[in-house]
Amino acid sequence: MTTTESKDRIYRSPAGIAGGVLLLGLAGWLGIDAIVAGDGRTPWLALATLLLVVPLVTAFTLRPAVSANEDRLRVRNPFRVIVLPWGEIASLRSGYSNEVVAKSGTKYQLWAVPVSLRARKRAARRESRRAAELSRGGGGRERGLGGFGGASAAVPDEPVRAQADQIMDELRNLLENREQAETAQGRVSVRWAYEIAGPAVAGAVLLAVLLAVG
Repeated sequence: MTTTESKDRIYRSPAGIAGGVLLLGLAGWLGIDAIVAGDGRTPWLALATLLLVVPLVTAFTLRPAVSANEDRLRVRNPFRVIVLPWGEIASLRSGYSNEVVAKSGTKYQLWAVPVSLRARKRAARRESRRAAELSRGGGGRERGLGGFGGASAAVPDEPVRAQADQIMDELRNLLENREQAETAQGRVSVRWAYEIAGPAVAGAVLLAVLLAVG
């Protein structure tokens, strides 16, 4: 989920990207087939649907990303891009979603770092087994699932955490280390993604008109 580009740490959701590619491929296949082979109003309806669906799928799957460097946190959500200097961030919260809270009190969800309750439960089970193995003095080895059979693996030195929680820990460390830095001060900026909203609105209007005229 993490790549490095220049001095930025970039976080995206592999599951979101994979799902987006599949949905766009399906929409493109069905839509182009309807435009080419359809008759009457079908090609226009297919075109309007593609104009509406493609930007929305892109916005919620491929677009979200969080990048962080020593000066600021940049959050690219489906319809907005928020840039927060570390000095303007009050906290980073994790619950049923991951959020950054500005000192003004405004909350921004981190779409690119979704919370997985299943991953948390899986990490909690692994951490429980790790703690039990360490308490028994397991010699640096971990038993297979259920304690019978299965390949052994080295007991991790650090507590086991879900990937999204690990990312939030990294961001909190950056906040703690950089919030007082002179270069990490400034104002929060928010930019709307008109390149996403524009085509989606156009597609919705065209589809509504086509349906209305019958």
